[in-house]
Amino acid sequence: MVFLSIVVLMLTTQQTFFDFSANTIDGKPQQLDMFRGKVVLVVNVASFCGYTPQYEQLQALYTKYADSGLVVVAFPSNDFGAQEPGTSAEIREFCSMNYGVTFPLFEKIVVKGADMHPLYKWLVAGGGKQEFAAEIPWNFEKFLISKEGHVIGRFNYKVRPDDPQVLSAIEQALN
Repeated sequence: MVFLSIVVLMLTTQQTFFDFSANTIDGKPQQLDMFRGKVVLVVNVASFCGYTPQYEQLQALYTKYADSGLVVVAFPSNDFGAQEPGTSAEIREFCSMNYGVTFPLFEKIVVKGADMHPLYKWLVAGGGKQEFAAEIPWNFEKFLISKEGHVIGRFNYKVRPDDPQVLSAIEQALN
């Protein structure tokens, strides 16, 4: 068991965010290395959650920092309270109409349990960094990824995207 844990840790530390792929909200496969050289804020989202208004702050972050190299990427998930039951088209329309979302949206994925998407397996392992390793507790958990593709921050769903600690971490990563 210890040997397996060491192997998993070695694999997660050798990978970066850019080694993964996911389908865009339009169903097209997308290598995440398209974000290489950017600071990335990864968020698992849901349309019918008490934290859904965070879309507004996520869009504001994207608008404010996109030209400096920040990209927000959202992964809808129906894993918590079945709060994302919609189709990709419904999710895209909801985000656009209600929050003016222009940052990249991906197809709905699984972020916990046996069918967890490989990206989220890596994220919950902290990208190889123990201080960021933990299961996803709810919608709107945020991971900050460096320009080199490493996890450099994690923010609980209760921490708003415009919280000073999030802004400070983003600004530090961009500089």
